[in-house]
Amino acid sequence: MPPSSRLACAIVIGLATAPSMVLAGTLNYTLYGGVEHSNNIALSSDNPVSENVLTPGGTFQFTQMGSTFQANVAGTVEYRKYLQNHFDSQLQTQIAGQGNWTIMQDRLDFSVEDYAGVQPVDQLASDSPDNQQQTNVLVAGPTLRVRFGQSARGQFELRYINSYASKVDDFDSSRGLAAFRVYRDLSPTDTISANVEFQRVNFDNQESNSDYDRKEAFVRYTSTLAHFDADVLVGGTRLEFDGGGSHSSPLVRLRLGWQPTLRNSLTVSGAYQYADAAQDIITTPGAFGAGLTADRTESIDPFAGTGGLGSGVGTGIGTGSVVIGSQVYKERRFDATWNWRSERLTITASPAYSKLRYVDDPTFDQNDRGLSVGIGYRLRPTVTLSAFATLDKLKYETVDRNDTTVRLGLNLSRQWNQHWSGQVSVARERRTSNAIGQDYRATSFYVGVVYRR
Repeated sequence: MPPSSRLACAIVIGLATAPSMVLAGTLNYTLYGGVEHSNNIALSSDNPVSENVLTPGGTFQFTQMGSTFQANVAGTVEYRKYLQNHFDSQLQTQIAGQGNWTIMQDRLDFSVEDYAGVQPVDQLASDSPDNQQQTNVLVAGPTLRVRFGQSARGQFELRYINSYASKVDDFDSSRGLAAFRVYRDLSPTDTISANVEFQRVNFDNQESNSDYDRKEAFVRYTSTLAHFDADVLVGGTRLEFDGGGSHSSPLVRLRLGWQPTLRNSLTVSGAYQYADAAQDIITTPGAFGAGLTADRTESIDPFAGTGGLGSGVGTGIGTGSVVIGSQVYKERRFDATWNWRSERLTITASPAYSKLRYVDDPTFDQNDRGLSVGIGYRLRPTVTLSAFATLDKLKYETVDRNDTTVRLGLNLSRQWNQHWSGQVSVARERRTSNAIGQDYRATSFYVGVVYRR
């Protein structure tokens, strides 16, 4: 592990475990453990391997809003022991964290962000244990703040950004970011800002002509109300590569949350932008790691992250879908999540669409459409039955490949007391593909216990 990744892990662990007398924040955690059985652990089309997996792990969230230190760190750590030894044991982490030290009040801060997750090694292969890798993106640097009257303020930012992947070295990079922002408060709940950013991207293991400059200018509007919140960013991006050539595009990112009643909530998000894997992980951490902010909606899978059904039964950490590498792509993305709940019944539905077009190599150009539905029903005050179904249709334009993946799952959980609960889960997954050797079927079972602080 490189020094930057060790530093990131040390910071996150330090935030989570520091004594309350030093960091007077709130630490919530969950410990879980269980056994998963899969009849096709490698998701193979012609050589299914049966495997039992021991999966102890834990989730945590640390928050602090002090005058000199503020933090929001959430994550999951899991150890996967393959009992039949078909694969090597793995320690996996999924973390999204922000920490900010106020050195001079309203004048100078120093911040650190870290995003860790599990991503595929080969995007075109199935999600088997040997096709997974740990990734990490570290962002650190100072912020200088200035005041322009009562309602306007500005800030200068300098950031060092390091990206690292455990197996694909094309992802490894060092970046420098300089930004200037001017904020104006329109009301106690609404803020608008003008932003200019310059980023220099240097890849550690690529030819120098892959390095590039990224220049952006945009206006951002944020609003936080009792039943509605908005974060809308509109501007433009220009990329200038050392190997020659430049690309320009409009820049749009948005996130809207609405809660019309206590039972109904809706979140909508989208993006139209140039990005690479590391940039996308930074700007949309909730898509790749543990979320930093509480959403108005609930997860499709209400037991994910606590030893239940995630991307596979029994794991609290799912494998992402990012193509890990150095390539820049134009991204069009839209997703929404609607949630309705009563005292006993919870229903969640989430459609999603994305379109990626790569600048240099169109191999991974793709259109992805998905729909997920989750239902939870409280049979008794301490017993809940949950079910989910997901459909994903992925089309690779250049290689003429179409994948359709369907997942169905059931989970029965029982709360024994304030801290302890148990659960039994089953999931069935099937993929059909026009690519040779990419069809598969798999069934998984999971039995586990959970301790909540």
